[in-house]
Amino acid sequence: MTTVVELEIPADRLGFARTFDRVSTFEFRIGGLIGDSAPLVRVAGPDRHTVDDALEADPSVEVIASVADRANVGGPDSDGSVAASDAEAGSAESNATFDVTASEANVGTAAASRTHRERGRAAPSNGESGPDRGQWLYRLDFRDGLKLFQQIVAENDGAILAAHGRDGRWSLQLLYHDRESVSASHDLFGQYDFRVEVTRISTPEDLERERTPLTETQYETIVAAHELGYFDVPRRITLEELAAELDVSHQALSERLRRSHAALISAELSARLSPAGIDP
Repeated sequence: MTTVVELEIPADRLGFARTFDRVSTFEFRIGGLIGDSAPLVRVAGPDRHTVDDALEADPSVEVIASVADRANVGGPDSDGSVAASDAEAGSAESNATFDVTASEANVGTAAASRTHRERGRAAPSNGESGPDRGQWLYRLDFRDGLKLFQQIVAENDGAILAAHGRDGRWSLQLLYHDRESVSASHDLFGQYDFRVEVTRISTPEDLERERTPLTETQYETIVAAHELGYFDVPRRITLEELAAELDVSHQALSERLRRSHAALISAELSARLSPAGIDP
């Protein structure tokens, strides 16, 4: 059975450890890792100069090229989705094994909120907030740690669907054709001391059922509105204040929120879920 495995690994085993040490707010995202070619990596941080210096000084990566900044890869008013598929899960026992039964496909929390929470907003820092935090695109060549990890996955008929990281840790989503390949990879991860923590094991069908209907920008907007108290009773921020916080017009924000609400309501009703109970 095709199996999706989500796991976490310390940065000192794969890469970016020095960058995380120098830039506490550093985050990165890779849409996928295929073959030996240097991948495109989207990074976020306090400013371009700080990120450039940290990457250049990091012995685990080589900067091949700086491809584009956020202005060229999707601005705050676009409702188009960013091309990425990723997952981040909660904590798991460090000795968790890949030898699993079919019932373990339900381990972990819903992939939808996890997936989009991680790839949506970078955590505000140094006075920055909102989805418009600095992001830049690089082509990076990783050193031996990640290359060995890729080799283990590939030699066991697996693929790395996505990877992202923050707070000194990588979160990866792997795809395997069967559970035997999963177990074989896990044994080798332990042999080479990758210190893997398994956070979720599921099937592609599980992930498809749990996917949010929101676009990237819609999700970022809903998260910001929630965190800033727009949905509180009473509200802690007005629509005009929220629009200013997100650097969009009042009308654009209002329309975006309506489209987001419509998508969420449609998804909720189509799932034919029962009401939770009495209103608070």
